Amino acid sequence: MPQEKSTGKPTTVWYTEEEKAQAVRLVRQLRRELETEHGTVQRVAEQLGYGVETGRKWVKRADVDEGLKAGTSSEDRARMKALEQENRELKRANEILRKASAGSSGQCNISSRTVAGVRNPRVLRGRVLSFAAAASRSA
Repeated sequence: MPQEKSTGKPTTVWYTEEEKAQAVRLVRQLRRELETEHGTVQRVAEQLGYGVETGRKWVKRADVDEGLKAGTSSEDRARMKALEQENRELKRANEILRKASAGSSGQCNISSRTVAGVRNPRVLRGRVLSFAAAASRSA
């Protein structure tokens, strides 16, 4: 039978994968015996105490996952969801980097240029600081 979990909604019921698989198996067995699809989900759902629409969705999802009907399988759907999440995160990171680089006017605070034989002088917004200028005078 279904297991009820308290999620704030009094009618929310969570079913285990075994319960779903049993319902799908019974629907398929009944369809083979009666040689029709009409009314099979309703009969099984009523016998097991599930909603008709819930059982119908389980059967439809199982048919797609097993390749019996066309559609996006659960595995592909989960993979696409993960890829979409990764894409959103990368777009967010790119936007942060774009804003950070625009804020510095395209110039770094510290440059790795060599000025007057002094390696890695500090360059602040394009101007060499005094110690680099002093080094160039002594050279």
